[in-house]
Amino acid sequence: MAENKETLWQSYRISKEPLIKEKLILEYASLVKLVAGRISIHIGQYVDYEDLISYGIFGLIDAIDKFNPDKGVKFETYASLRIRGEIIDNIRRLDWVPRTLRQKSKQLDKIYSSLEAELGRTPSYEEIAEKMNISVDDVKDVMQKSVASSLISLDDYVDSNKDVIVSDVVEAKADSPDLTYEKKEVKAILIDAINQLTEKEKKVVTLYYFEELTLKEISKIMSVSESRISQIHSKAVVKLQNKLGKYKSILFLN
Repeated sequence: MAENKETLWQSYRISKEPLIKEKLILEYASLVKLVAGRISIHIGQYVDYEDLISYGIFGLIDAIDKFNPDKGVKFETYASLRIRGEIIDNIRRLDWVPRTLRQKSKQLDKIYSSLEAELGRTPSYEEIAEKMNISVDDVKDVMQKSVASSLISLDDYVDSNKDVIVSDVVEAKADSPDLTYEKKEVKAILIDAINQLTEKEKKVVTLYYFEELTLKEISKIMSVSESRISQIHSKAVVKLQNKLGKYKSILFLN
């Protein structure tokens, strides 16, 4: 399969033949599904998965047109950024996030941190709801939407700096002493944060971030609905974000 792709690339670079381009699109279609699936776990309740796939295909086509192998970056790495950027662009145009969401998200973060410090443990939905003076269902809804909103906000930066980020990926291969230390620091913080999750949250985080399963696949394994997995994931992400601090963006760059 690898040889087949390389042959296709060599032919396409010389001829730019549309038929060869179509074959490359088919070869990398699974990459679109992977990126769309990982975004879907954040916003699957608000945007149809098939729509994410459609948006992502345009990103893949753009990546094939603009890919420069001389930069030393694998096509999969480059294409993932382009696919992701195209999906995020289209989600942003849908304008599905309510104007009040950012305010509620900030309020949720403050109350969550305050309760955690006061109680010495993770606050429950009920405790957060009482402090925010809203229902438990509304707390869950704000958590899910704030995770999705954070994804969109982060990609405002990612989308406008695609080429810079690709260059960073290349330079990062050299792993400076500072970068090596920072990686160890992030790993230690992340391990500690994950250890403080509930068993269900740990399982969802492990299956999603480490086993790279989709929302639907995780729901089948745990024998609960996709919406329930989404809720568990959202609460876990809120917890991890609070623990990770300045490194919280790694939850959305995977």
